[in-house]
Amino acid sequence: MKPADSYLRFVKWSDEDQCYIGYCPDLFYGGVCHGEIEVDTYANLRGVILDEIEHRIAKGEDLPKPTVRATRDLDFAAA
Repeated sequence: MKPADSYLRFVKWSDEDQCYIGYCPDLFYGGVCHGEIEVDTYANLRGVILDEIEHRIAKGEDLPKPTVRATRDLDFAAA
């Protein structure tokens, strides 16, 4: 399995911002990208995650252990 496949990622509509916001709670606190089209926001999120993992590996950093699962913690992660 690729490292990026271990991390939960999701896109959620924000009434406050009137756009979709992309999240990956194990790598980033809060939303990391946004867009008007859900699928485009998800694609952008995927790219951000891959870049972050590549950057951390290049610096010799350990990747955080994936802990957030879809069956729990999502309301907290998107707050």
